[in-house]
Amino acid sequence: MRLRAPDQCRSGARRLFRALAATATVLKAGHWQLYADRHRLTLSPQLRPSCPRCRGAGGWWTGGLFPEMEACGCWSERHELHIRLLPVPARPDEPPF
Repeated sequence: MRLRAPDQCRSGARRLFRALAATATVLKAGHWQLYADRHRLTLSPQLRPSCPRCRGAGGWWTGGLFPEMEACGCWSERHELHIRLLPVPARPDEPPF
């Protein structure tokens, strides 16, 4: 199947192209990353370059004898969303031979 430009398609295809464009815009504006394969869809939060606390680094180092990275809330307080599409096939416990 060959995709055509939206002006050459039927109205249903035009709606689909518009929905895809709107989805891409919302994902960019909300700083989300979309991963899709035949088994799942995953939306995961991304770092915000305009964050005044971390300035796009995702966090900062805490002081002390053993410094640790403290994650910024611009991405760490948002949860990933997983939508399962098809079941993952079971793998056999033993090799085939």
